[in-house]
Amino acid sequence: MSKKVKEIKIDGKSFDVKNEKINKLKEIMPEIFTESDKIDIDKIKKTLGETVNDENERYVLNWAGKNEAFKVLQTQTTATLAPDRKESINFDTTENIFIEGENLEVLKILQKSYYGKIKMIYIDAPNNTGNDSFIYPDKFSESKDEYLKRIGEKDEEGFLLKEGLFRKNSKESGRYHSNWLSMIYPRLFLARNLLRDDGVIFVSIDDNEVHNLRMVMNEIFGEENFIATVIWEKKFSPQNDAKYLSDNHDYILILQK
Repeated sequence: MSKKVKEIKIDGKSFDVKNEKINKLKEIMPEIFTESDKIDIDKIKKTLGETVNDENERYVLNWAGKNEAFKVLQTQTTATLAPDRKESINFDTTENIFIEGENLEVLKILQKSYYGKIKMIYIDAPNNTGNDSFIYPDKFSESKDEYLKRIGEKDEEGFLLKEGLFRKNSKESGRYHSNWLSMIYPRLFLARNLLRDDGVIFVSIDDNEVHNLRMVMNEIFGEENFIATVIWEKKFSPQNDAKYLSDNHDYILILQK
């Protein structure tokens, strides 16, 4: 007697963020979709009435490159994580995982397995001082070979090199704050997906971008989920390291899901 084996097809791609949002909309508002499976803006207005704001003048966070940041966020990855037993300690019994990789790619990989399961996330965000090399290259379409070549550069000890993977975000670039926002937005968005409903996120930052970070986190998490801004003293005693005032504190923004 033969048994039928169910065939399971795996496409090898990371979690589809855009499709997840569309499916949720279909569950609660199926009437806004056309027969070609597109969203009808006029139907949204009719369904929700005055709660829809289509005016040009409104309070909104915007910057040069925001549309491209959404493209980066929505692009799936076929990358995967490879275990490294040689560099591991107690590989078979440990309950801890250390992941090395480009953080945006890693966040995309984690979406399928850890979506809505993480209770706490802490991020030490780049401060954007004008000397940081942190901006993800603004190449939003590249071949797999180009990608592997870019992220595969390592030093003799096996660590990823910053050269080629990052570029300096100079204050003279013309898009100094916009570049930083385009870098941080998709990472915070994907981090929120990983949080449980009772989850919380802590993000460290300094004076350079604390105002923009608060706005971008309000947009992603909802302003009503802001908990507090914690001021923490990073130096035990004031130092003469600033032109006007001693810079001896940074901030931690705390939001819940």
